[in-house]
Amino acid sequence: MKQDKKMIVCFLTPALIFFFGIFVYPICRTLVMSFFKVEAISDPASLWKFVGISNYVTLANTTIFRVAMLNMMKIWLFGGIAVLAIALLFAVILTSGVRFKSFYRAVVYIPNIINAVAISTMWINYIYNKRFGLLHTVFKAIGADKLAKLDYMNGDIKFVTLLIAFCFGSVGYYMLIFMSGIEQLPQDIYEAATIDGANKVKQFSMITLPLLRNVFKTCLTFWSIGVVGFFVWSQMWSAPLASESSTITPFIYMYNLAFGTTGNSARDGGMAAAVGVVMTIVVLLAFLLINVGIKNDDYEL
Repeated sequence: MKQDKKMIVCFLTPALIFFFGIFVYPICRTLVMSFFKVEAISDPASLWKFVGISNYVTLANTTIFRVAMLNMMKIWLFGGIAVLAIALLFAVILTSGVRFKSFYRAVVYIPNIINAVAISTMWINYIYNKRFGLLHTVFKAIGADKLAKLDYMNGDIKFVTLLIAFCFGSVGYYMLIFMSGIEQLPQDIYEAATIDGANKVKQFSMITLPLLRNVFKTCLTFWSIGVVGFFVWSQMWSAPLASESSTITPFIYMYNLAFGTTGNSARDGGMAAAVGVVMTIVVLLAFLLINVGIKNDDYEL
């Protein structure tokens, strides 16, 4: 027994050292830093100046941060509705016995295995380009000159084009999750519903959706985490060396504060740490609300 305990300690010690050194310590340092005035995140603690909750008060009164939070909420709400609805639609279609299921599943999922920088470059240069992009070519061919001349990378429509491109690259991932959930549902329930006269629409609304409750919870959790960490797409849609208010997100704002590389925000490690703490709280609240809002009710099968 003593030898077993020694072996357990020997195997767990390296993992615990890495866990505390790479995960716990940075979290504690960031939390403490958020209450100090810190110019650079690499500055030693001796250079920190305690300011209390001043960083959080400043954040709450900063317009660009409120805009970033609003953009994040728009992505979460409108993007989440679009992505989960389309993903569920594809999942239902591909699990209904359609031919070439593997081919269609691969086609829908391909955008998820392509680097975000590459796929966003494709949308910017080959779809939204106002001179030779796909939308320009199609609208010009059908005589819709106003739409053909529209600049999709400027103005208020820029956020919409960003959201569409991001949703396009996200559908396949959630489609696979929904497909996995649907394929695990007992088929005898559908056979009994068919015998009782229930059509496909009623079967979907009365059987499939209720039984996919836990799958929806998983998808919402992953979606919330992904949206809170929204970074690459926003950066690609911004002008070089600048972050635009129409596409800025909290992580972009935190990056600007931490490194001051864009010229539109002064470098402030303490404020950046405060943003990180706020976003952590947002993730925890989202997780709590999802678990409270979607109960793990067991259905009698």
